Amino acid sequence: MKEFTYVRPAAVIEAVTLRAGRPGSRYLAGGTNLVDLMKIGVEQPDELIDVTGLGMDRIETTLDAGLRIGAAVSNSDLAVHPAVRQDFAALSQAILSGASGQLRNMATVGGNLLQRTRCAYFADISLPCNKRNPGSGCPALAGEHHNHAILGWSEHCVATHPSDMVVALMAYDATVEAHTPSGPVRIPISDFYRPVADTPHLETTLPEHALITGVTVPPAPPASSRYRKVRERASFAFATGSVAAALTVRAGAVHAVRIALGGAASHPWRASTAEAALLGEPATEDSFAKAAAAELAEARPLPHNQYKVALLRDLIVAVLGDLAVEAGA
Repeated sequence: MKEFTYVRPAAVIEAVTLRAGRPGSRYLAGGTNLVDLMKIGVEQPDELIDVTGLGMDRIETTLDAGLRIGAAVSNSDLAVHPAVRQDFAALSQAILSGASGQLRNMATVGGNLLQRTRCAYFADISLPCNKRNPGSGCPALAGEHHNHAILGWSEHCVATHPSDMVVALMAYDATVEAHTPSGPVRIPISDFYRPVADTPHLETTLPEHALITGVTVPPAPPASSRYRKVRERASFAFATGSVAAALTVRAGAVHAVRIALGGAASHPWRASTAEAALLGEPATEDSFAKAAAAELAEARPLPHNQYKVALLRDLIVAVLGDLAVEAGA
């Protein structure tokens, strides 16, 4: 590992000022992703700016019954918070399905938002990778890609985003809060991740040097929610495919629905086409299957991940079916 210096600022603005003045620096919180990447040479910062002591470790219920979650809140604390378990069940379920208990104790909300892909070509610095070394190529296209993207990818990158938590936050219409050298900013999570296009190394719309300070989640919809994940082993594995969904049924018809997919694209994928197709339709398996098919009609699977189309379709139908039963449909 490359040698680095370490600083521990006393305030958010101090951390941001340090980061802006030192191009080779990185923010450090739990370090569960960054330190791993440093060990294999993907990340080589000159300095680490420890942001764990800046008062960003609280979970608060807002006046309108939403949530404000500090960026330094651990995944474990967020998953078991009473308000999260009661009103935002899919968020708790998503977090608990990820990593191990030890890692969840260290990993933070802000770091989870900024996780880098687990693509093997990205992690091997001896191989080309457009996300790590722009313009060098994407060997996954013709190589090992069975767990890669089927939606929204480009010839420049076919990697997927690894987070479970962010899939649920996408379904809940969360907003990312950050502090920049010019002051605070708020970014809807739907705008937080960039399309792959020809710049896969530019992953988010977070302004330069900005420090994520928290996430706000609007009041939970009057509906049951659920997160379901398919993976290659029973625990401590990234999603082959996942679904976070919330469903409101009135008089047997879909009144409101939210669906987000994981393991499908370079970022958590909001299934807007499926949502639009379901509004006003009967809350039945047939309706759910048609909506899932509409969403996945734009999928472009590669030779070794064609199975993901059927997997995600079946996941959407199963999760919505369970929620419909809970709603009495």
